Parts: sequence; C-alpha cells; structure tokens
Amino acid sequence: MSTVTRWVLAHRRLVVGFWIVLTVVGIGTSGAATKAMKQKFSVPGREGWETNQAIARAYHGTGGNGAPLVPVVTLPAGRPASDPQVRAGLRDIERRITQALPGSRVAGYGSTGDKSFLSADGRTTFVVAYPPPDPSQPFGDNPKAEKKARAALRGMTVAGAPVHLSGFDALSNQSGGGSNGPGVLVEALLGGFGALLVLGFVFGSLLALVPLVMAVTAIMTTFLAVYALTTVTDVSPIVQFLIALIGLGVAIDYSLLIVVRWREERAHGREGDEAIVRAMETAGRAVVFSGTTVAIGLLALVALPLPFLRSVGYGGMLIPLISVAVALTLLPVVLHSLGNRLDWPHRRTDDRASRAWTRWAEGVVRRRWVAAAGACLVLAALLLAATNLHPGLSNADTIAKAGDAKAGLVALERSGVGSGALLPDEVLVRGSSPDGVARAVATVPGIHGATAPPAWRAAGTAIVEVFPTPDGSSQAGRDLVGRVRAVAHDQGPGVRVGGIQSQNDDFIKAVYSNFPLMIALIGIITFILLARAFRSLLLPAKAVLLNVVSVAAAWGVLELVWQQGHGSHAIWGIAATGSVTAWIPLMVFAFLFGLSMDYEVFILARMREEYDTTGSTDEAVVRGIGRTGRLVTSAALILFLAFVSLASGPETDIKVLATGLAAGILLDATIIRALLVPAVVSLFGRWNWVLPERPARLLRVEPSRPPRPAAATDAA
Repeated sequence: MSTVTRWVLAHRRLVVGFWIVLTVVGIGTSGAATKAMKQKFSVPGREGWETNQAIARAYHGTGGNGAPLVPVVTLPAGRPASDPQVRAGLRDIERRITQALPGSRVAGYGSTGDKSFLSADGRTTFVVAYPPPDPSQPFGDNPKAEKKARAALRGMTVAGAPVHLSGFDALSNQSGGGSNGPGVLVEALLGGFGALLVLGFVFGSLLALVPLVMAVTAIMTTFLAVYALTTVTDVSPIVQFLIALIGLGVAIDYSLLIVVRWREERAHGREGDEAIVRAMETAGRAVVFSGTTVAIGLLALVALPLPFLRSVGYGGMLIPLISVAVALTLLPVVLHSLGNRLDWPHRRTDDRASRAWTRWAEGVVRRRWVAAAGACLVLAALLLAATNLHPGLSNADTIAKAGDAKAGLVALERSGVGSGALLPDEVLVRGSSPDGVARAVATVPGIHGATAPPAWRAAGTAIVEVFPTPDGSSQAGRDLVGRVRAVAHDQGPGVRVGGIQSQNDDFIKAVYSNFPLMIALIGIITFILLARAFRSLLLPAKAVLLNVVSVAAAWGVLELVWQQGHGSHAIWGIAATGSVTAWIPLMVFAFLFGLSMDYEVFILARMREEYDTTGSTDEAVVRGIGRTGRLVTSAALILFLAFVSLASGPETDIKVLATGLAAGILLDATIIRALLVPAVVSLFGRWNWVLPERPARLLRVEPSRPPRPAAATDAA
C-alpha cells in the first residue's frame, strides 16, 4: 500500500487530471447513462412468464406482464346491468377506452353479458382493459395509458352512477407515484447535504468537504462506467439507485476512515507525506478489503437465474470498486495539497480516542455476558418476525389513500368481487375449449368468476380471464395461484396460466429458492478475504454470520412495521400490507450486506492492529471501539438520514424499501457493532487471533498463534 501511495504522491498532476476528466465526462453523460438503463423484467423458463410472453406475442402486446385498467360502476337500486340502457352504457365504457387506447384488449358485461363481471347482487360491475405496452416502462407499468383512459371517461355516468377508473396504474398515479420526482441525482445531492452536517460535526473543520468531493467523483465516474456497460449488456434501471445511494455511503465512509486516521497520525507527531503513507497503510488497507466485500455482496446477484438481477450485480459492483480507487489515489493527493489548509479551525483533537466511546467499550467488556445476551434477545425477536415475512405483491389498499381509483377499489371490495379483480389470472388455452376451461376454473374456491370473451381469440389460442377474490398480497391470494394452475392443467396439455400473480409466483420461486446458494457464495468469498485481512479464522466467520443476522433483523422490521402494520399506519397512515413486495427483501440484502460489512471491517481491522500492539484482547476491544465508534456511528447516521428522506416519497414500495434500509443501518451500527461485536470478541479472547499454519499457507499469509495470556483479562 505504501508503494502505491508514494507513486500517487509523486504523480499528483496526472492523478488529479485523470479524475477531473472522468468526473466531468461522467456529469455530462449521466443523463444519457440513466436513459440507457432499459432492461426488461423477465423470469425465463417459468410458466407464468413464458405464458405472458406468448399472450403478448399473440395479442399485439396487450396483457402479458402488464396489469389492466379497471373501470368500476356501482349501479343504483332497481337498475340491473341487464337493463338495455344500462348495458348500452357499459358498452360505451369499452368503446371510449378502445378509442382512447387503440389496440387495447377490452372486455366487460356490456360486450359479453358474462356474470363474472358482476357482483353477487348484480349492482357492481367492472371492465378490464389491457392497453398496448409502454416501451419506456421496463416492469410493465403504463401511467400514460391510465391518463388517456381517465380523460376518456371523465364525467361519464351509467344510469346516473359515476364510472371510477381503478387498477394498479390508476392507484399509483393517484398516490403520487406516477408523477416525476426530483430524480436520483437530486436525491443524492439532498442526501449529501445531510452528510455535510454530520461530517461538519465529526471534523469540526473544512475537511468535512473532502469526503463529499470524493463521493461526487466516485458517483459520476461510476455513471460513466455503467454507460459503457450498457453498450455490451442490458442494465436494470435499479442500478442508478445503487450508484447514488451506495455510492454516497461507501465513498464517504472510505474517505472518512482515511482522513480520520490521517489526522490521528498527525496528532501523534507524523508530518507531511509520512502521515499520509501511514494512514494508507492502515486505514487504506481496511478500505481495500471493505470495498471488495461490498462488491462481492452485489456481484453475487449473478448467482440468481434472472437477467435483470444479474445486471444489478454487474452494475452495482462498480460503485464500491471505483470508490476504493478514488480513496486510494485522489484522496492522498488532496490531503497532500490541501489537507493542512482545510483542517481549519480544527476544533477536535485526534490525539486521544473518544472518551465517551472508550467508556462505553470498557462497560461492554466488564459486562460482556449481559451485553451479548441483551443484544441477542433483541435480534432473536426480529429474526423470529423475519421467519413470517411473505414476499409477494403490493396490497392494492396501500397504494393510494383517496381519489377516484381508490373509490373504485373500495366498491369492488364492498360488493364482494374483491380487490383480486385488479390482477386477474390470464389462462392461455390452446387445443381445448376455452368455455370449458372457464367453467372448470370458476369452481375453484376463492375465484369470483372466469370468462372466455369471444373477441379474445388469436393465432389458434384463446384467453380465459380469471378473477380471484382475495388480494394477491394475502396468503389466500398466494395459495390460490397454485390451485388455479392445478385445475387449468387438468383441462389439457395446451392450457397454461399467466398474469401478474402467476408471474410473481415464478419470480419468488426463482429468486428465493436460489437465495441460500447466493448467501453461501457471498459467505465463502467474504470469509476468505477477511481471513487474509485479519489473519484469523474466528473473526471472519463471526463477521459473515453477524452480517446475515443484521440483514435478517431488517427483514424482521419490515414484517412487523409493514406486513403486520405495527407502525405503517401510525407513521404514514397506511394499513398493513399483508406481504412485502417480492423484490424488496432482495434489494435490502444487496444494500445492507456490503454496507454493514464496511463497519465490521473498520472495527475489526483496528482491533487487530491494537491487539498486535498490546497483546490483550480486552485492551484491543476498548481501543478499537474508542477509535472507530464515532466514525462508524457518523457513517451510519449519514446513510440513515438519506434513507429516512427516501421514505418521504409517495410510493408505498419506496417507503417499505427505505424502512428496511434505515432500520438495518441503525440496528447494525448500534445493537450489533456497538454492543454485540465488542462483547463477542471479548468473550472469545485469544481465539479471535488464531490462524494455524496450514490455513495460513493456503491464504498466503503469516500464521498467527497468540500465546496464552498470563493475565486474566482475556477469556481462555
């Protein structure tokens, strides 16, 4: 590390020029890079996805993985849907949508006379309309079509009753989720302002600006790298959020660690480049291992059999690697050229460790059994909650609180039709009677009705529309998919079930059946890297285990706050969701595993250094926490505030994601890193530092066999 640092300092102009060019070009191309991220969602090889693709091909793109628009009418008493004038009005709904959205696949009671479109009392009726897809929406959303349909139906009544346009796109638009937000880069800048406040407190000088400059350089350069990546492979739009949020976190973390260590070395008498080189030999080395583990956490997504998640892995791994490169090259030059001048007015001294954190660590060491037991009880409760987490679909009731779309949804629920009608199952029939399939599927408990519209025939196929009663987010809704498939398959070899719920079931099985493989892959690689870094077998094993526990605890918070509603209603006025949108737990894992490993590496690297100096585990714990406690807490606070601000957005799914990330960061920095880690390291004593000769040879590092301490301060 010292060789690299000395080379960088000797070629300062070259290094600065290199990063300035990349940053400027990155800023200039960031908009184009964001637009180039257009990968389509897919679950290849699964029945739901493949059926939806076949529907889209045969029916000109309508349906498939897109949800329908659902106009809903509650007729006045004494005016049944069979009334000629009423039925003519219902046909007019279908006509208006077809005119507003040419090429749409539309059906309702007006055109079919099928009672599947009616409630049991005959007063509430609805229409399903599948508009042509919007190519700019990778996940099947279609807010533009919803706006056109709403304009076409505005002010329309049937028998004096208003027409409410509902559906997932309609609910999302009326929640504010369909509006254009400030953009991911603006969100990153807002997060940067909060980071500046925290950094100002940490440094008490103009050095607070340095980590932000490093973050801007890393983020803009990563956007440039991802732009290049889009020329050779599809990249999911999710990657832009990874770049902005992960980039803001890790780039600041790495710079913060190095700058704090540089100030410490100067306080201990080292001057000029000597202080920079020493900081890079210690903190810089920790940054290399930390950045590598963050990259592994994201790259391991390639183990999942879904192309869009693999692209998240490829794109997401770039931000920690580029952040490491910025910290190892540009940061030393900035400290050399501007460090002394920016370290003003320097209201904090780094000569001694934080007294508050030192006292805290001493208390944890003295009461290590109590500390470990207390932390384990909190984590056990959250892990128990996590076992009940149900990945699924968004609960329709949680998307919009009020408005025309919400009124339509409420009408469906009160009439007994159920919110499941917003996401019908689409059964593609080939070689069997569609009417026979509809009659068979309609007998499945939990199905309101099934219909085979005569107009829905193409390329030797027919579509049977199946309307579940329960919401897809509920356990009953999830179980219903399997029962519908079983009955549909009995009707013939050419009968297959598509629709959003079926596709989501495929997604869950494809992702979470392979999830243990992904965790094992991450765990093994991370263990090897950390074993080299810490020259220990126990410390990396503990680090990997606690990181998995940290993520699972965040899942437990999601289950309690959102799935059960213990907090979602009190804070946001949103009822229990019944399940957590299937992609959210996965993204929480990808974000948190790497970020929380940052903190683990920072703490344990310093403990290892202090142990090598003192030979006492307890002294290493006290000094390590004393030196890194404020740093880790500050870094976690920066991310926590960024995620809290993210939760203020209008979309429920974004609130859920932000809750999991904010809770995970908070739990990790407090319960785990400030309490459980020092307690467990103290409990294991000298065994933390053991690396036998054979594993050491395989890892190509020096073995470590600490002598048994004569004093009783270490656990045997």
